[in-house]
Amino acid sequence: MPQLNTREVAQTLDPVWSRIRDEASAMVADEPRLAGLVHASVLNRRTFEDALCYRLGQKLASGEMTEGLVREIMTEAHDADPELGRIARTDAVAVLERDPACHRLIQPLMFFKGYQAVQAHRVARHLWIHGRVDMAYFFQMRTSEVFGVDIHPGARIGQGVMIDHAHSIVIGETAVVGDNVSMLHSVTLGGTGKEDGDRHPKIAHGVLIGAGAAILGNITVGHCSRIAAGSVVLESVAPCKTVAGVPARVVGEAGCDQPAVSMNHLLNTTV
Repeated sequence: MPQLNTREVAQTLDPVWSRIRDEASAMVADEPRLAGLVHASVLNRRTFEDALCYRLGQKLASGEMTEGLVREIMTEAHDADPELGRIARTDAVAVLERDPACHRLIQPLMFFKGYQAVQAHRVARHLWIHGRVDMAYFFQMRTSEVFGVDIHPGARIGQGVMIDHAHSIVIGETAVVGDNVSMLHSVTLGGTGKEDGDRHPKIAHGVLIGAGAAILGNITVGHCSRIAAGSVVLESVAPCKTVAGVPARVVGEAGCDQPAVSMNHLLNTTV
């Protein structure tokens, strides 16, 4: 029986990474001018985590901190907490399943700033909870500058999260975002004043948040609810409801059992 080398074994046990590598090879064949980028970012990397840290090191580096140093900090975080890599895979699959503009798993890793920003936040959150507050703030700053996504490192974000387009996202320090949540651009999960303490929204599992929505204050959005685009939510929302307006009011049921997966924003499906 032929012997498998270490890389082949890793690919067999990691179908997400195996598929990304296959897609990388196809990308090089289709667009040879991207060969240098794709080889450096994927085909020359040992693992999915290695590729992710390399890619984000490229994006977040600046004159203030070199690419190598950013990558080293991120790699240390992933080595210390293997859950970061597992959740990053889950997020990539969520993007592929929900975003009609995404046709390959390699796209979030290489090109989608919403995905990249969330993974950078996960490292910032790791630094934050381990007492490295200043470095966590540095990662928040660079993520905001590069991707236009400002997530406080204290915010807690679940797995299977997709932020589509991801321009002008703001998520405050005490916000909580559950699993399998989808949101579009210009969403704010903010406070309502200068109060300290627990002051930001709690978004339950499976919620869909439309473009430009603002959810403000220490309120709860129940599981599998929908927030219509442009809404301003100032009061808690019960599970499986659709809310719309300024201020937002309940306008119907959620329309399906998994609105964050269906990505259906049409209000006339709620009745």
